[in-house]
Amino acid sequence: MRNIIVRGVACMMLATALFGCGDVATMNSNGAALTSIAIAPANPSITTGASQQFTATGTYSDSTTQNITGSVLWSSSNASSATISTAGLASGVSAGTTTIEAMSGTIYGTTTLTVTVGTTTLTYGNMSGADLGAGANLNGAIPFPASNAWNTDISSAPVDTNSNALISSIGLGTGLHPDFGSGLWSGAPIGIPYVIVSNSQPMVSVLFTLYADESDPGPYPVPPNAPIEGQLANGQAFGGDRHVLVIDRDSNLLYEMANAYPQSDGTWTASCGAIFHLDSNNVRPTAQPGWTSSDAAGLPIFPGLVRYEEASSGVINHALRFTVNTTREAYVPPATHWASSNTNADLPPMGMRVRLKSTYVIPSGFSTEVKAILQALKTYGMFVADNGSDWFITGTPDSRWNNDELVSELGSVTGSNFEVVQMDGLVTP
Repeated sequence: MRNIIVRGVACMMLATALFGCGDVATMNSNGAALTSIAIAPANPSITTGASQQFTATGTYSDSTTQNITGSVLWSSSNASSATISTAGLASGVSAGTTTIEAMSGTIYGTTTLTVTVGTTTLTYGNMSGADLGAGANLNGAIPFPASNAWNTDISSAPVDTNSNALISSIGLGTGLHPDFGSGLWSGAPIGIPYVIVSNSQPMVSVLFTLYADESDPGPYPVPPNAPIEGQLANGQAFGGDRHVLVIDRDSNLLYEMANAYPQSDGTWTASCGAIFHLDSNNVRPTAQPGWTSSDAAGLPIFPGLVRYEEASSGVINHALRFTVNTTREAYVPPATHWASSNTNADLPPMGMRVRLKSTYVIPSGFSTEVKAILQALKTYGMFVADNGSDWFITGTPDSRWNNDELVSELGSVTGSNFEVVQMDGLVTP
């Protein structure tokens, strides 16, 4: 049962001038009292990422009606499905339904909004359709050609003969963990950020330190305010790998740096850097076998990130990136570098790809975002890209992630649910 008293009190606590809880909506110019509110359109459907403008019409005791859209308090009962502004504009967040309500005083009207997964046209190896800015939408753009290893369907590929031992070394009973999310963890944003620029972005010099001989020389098109992993917008840093990822959408180039620091003269310093050609399978033409990148495996980071834009659509069309605690002194293509001195053949080499077993049934009650992640792990799998915590999947920070859902739902999927895809071309010392 609806609690009208609570509604009335809540409305009174808000600014009358802003939400119209006073006479603007509850009484018309003739002094007649508001008796009902109707919302239009009735029960519409939109796709994720789309929006719907609602209007509210009030009926008064003298039988007159008038538009009161800007004089009511709007709300969405399911903000994870859709949000709504104070002006009645609803935006689809993820698939689901929500009740949209317009309220004035103790009078309210409702309608149901259905959000479905939108259909996005995929564009492989062409970033020109991407938006600009930090964390901007790619709008269906996929790094690298469809035939690239990151974009290859491996759901029916053979299982590696040593799969059981390799998975056991990472942890059969250890659950997946999102190394991304909303808000802060220990004071730092959760995940690896990125920024998309155009070819008009000024190029700046980068001084490479630790791995200068394995880095692609600059200049790089890095904005002075480029987001840095583990750093707040005000410049306060909390440690970590300090990755900076920049995509030049017009040139189809990806620039990545690790341990990156902006300098007062506009230049940057970084321990290493790599430039990847997103429109080619020859992704890093200048690299030599054994070279690292801003990632230990020598791989690009950005193509393997879980992004909210994709996950909320219900489909992720590429492989993901994850870390393990102990790796082997070996790598398998597309990786080009190892970061270990341990030669135990039961440990995973850099670039090893695992996939979620076909026998694993994705729970229907899981969130749209987690179901998309798990399906991607069935279809494309994920690469060992760096040393770190076992079964940590990397993604981007985004205020729209639901951290509780990510941790609990992904955490229920353990190492025993995975298998190693057959490794070809293993490189050892």
